Amino acid sequence: MSAIGRILRSETDYDFAGRRARWFRISLIGLFIAVAALGIRGLNLGIDFVGGTAVLADNPQGIDVAALRETLTSQGFDELRIEELDDGAVFRVRSDALTEEGEFELVRLVAEDLGVPPDSTDVSTVGPTFGSQILQSAITALSVFLGVVVLFISFRYEFKMAVGAIAALLHDLLLTFGVYAIVGFEVTPATVVAILTILGYSLYDTVVVYDRINEHVEELKKKTSYAELVNEAMNEVLARSLATSLTSLIPVGSLLFVGSLLLGAGTLQDFALALFVGIAAGTYSSIFVAAPLLVALKERADEGTIDPRKRARERQASTSGYESSRPGRR
Repeated sequence: MSAIGRILRSETDYDFAGRRARWFRISLIGLFIAVAALGIRGLNLGIDFVGGTAVLADNPQGIDVAALRETLTSQGFDELRIEELDDGAVFRVRSDALTEEGEFELVRLVAEDLGVPPDSTDVSTVGPTFGSQILQSAITALSVFLGVVVLFISFRYEFKMAVGAIAALLHDLLLTFGVYAIVGFEVTPATVVAILTILGYSLYDTVVVYDRINEHVEELKKKTSYAELVNEAMNEVLARSLATSLTSLIPVGSLLFVGSLLLGAGTLQDFALALFVGIAAGTYSSIFVAAPLLVALKERADEGTIDPRKRARERQASTSGYESSRPGRR
């Protein structure tokens, strides 16, 4: 029987808990790359978060970035971020907060250099105070979300499960922001909405796994170890987790690669990228981070309370014995 067929029939017997060191190493490598990208490149925060002025203008003459930057720099506009959109057909020029006269002069220079009327440009201005308020609101919303998650899972299940779920959520959050830092996409309020959406998605997937583990808790005395219990639950929900993720990734992938990249709907790319990366990372973390981390926390807590001979049997079972313990295994 093929591997896909066994997954669909929930007949897999993969040792998720016993191989947790491998998954943790993969996650640490990904997190290291993400943190390095954030430290070196940083996030391209939109003016909604940092304040400033953004001028969006067509580029019918095909002027390059260097020429436009040279013109603006010669007129005293040094701190600018110039981005090409739609393969250079549109320019976006961002600056720090300007006076009304400075904003007017920037629009005039950009329009004159690109050869378009000043009134055809799209100008957005956000004050630094308002931008900082939006950023603070986003951080507050995220903090409240994580706090509610801890309280809910601790009340519904147990605190160790809440720790595993929060670790999985932070894992997904860092990976998503790391990808944003690498590709340089602008972080907008739509990105924050997408981040909260994928965190909810990741949490749902993790709770499904935890709920199945919780259903088997009464059978713990019949099992060799807690790791074996988690393995059985994970193999039972693997097909459901993968199916849910694939049915979400396909339309989101279409939105990202077809809608924003091929058809040029640039306004969709920040939202679609966050959803795509977050759903993929959330699927991985719910299977390979949250549940294995729960096993590690359980085994550490029980280290001093279990008979040494039983502890040795549990360790052996969690690393090599699960494959041979499934019914019908040959």
